[in-house]
Amino acid sequence: MARIPMQPDSPADPQLAAMFEEVRARGIEIPNLYRILGNSPQMLRAWLDFAWPLRLNASTPRSIRELLILRGAQVSQTEYEWVHHVPMALTAGVSQQQIDALAEWKTSSLFSDRERAVLRIADEVTAGPAASEEAVQALKQHFDEAAVVELVLTASFYVCVSRVLRSMAIELEAH
Repeated sequence: MARIPMQPDSPADPQLAAMFEEVRARGIEIPNLYRILGNSPQMLRAWLDFAWPLRLNASTPRSIRELLILRGAQVSQTEYEWVHHVPMALTAGVSQQQIDALAEWKTSSLFSDRERAVLRIADEVTAGPAASEEAVQALKQHFDEAAVVELVLTASFYVCVSRVLRSMAIELEAH
């Protein structure tokens, strides 16, 4: 059970209700994560303003970012994040075989050198304290500087996601 109560699907607070409608307008049901963050509408606003551009305005391929996010969820053992992102990864073109082999990405033939560079960043950023110089150099062999920033920032953001989910004991939505 979550460590603080979740906000209702239709909150009385007009600021929070507007944010929930913004999320619904994107075709998404309000996740439990947002219902917990909704206890502080200003923080939910900041979260949305950071998370959505990472998802929608990034220049790197969505499939690469979803692999990175899934690997981070795997390393951090965050089931909620994993369950939410597997469908997104599949929609973005990641194969089920790649998802199944993610734990063995270093030895699996299912991943390109480019994907391995991204997965290494996911491992190192998630395990912390940071990506190594070697990992960043490997990433730079496949991406320009803007994309490197984007990928490291995405990996770092999803470390935050996993820490919030686990710290607040947020449970998966019942479907």
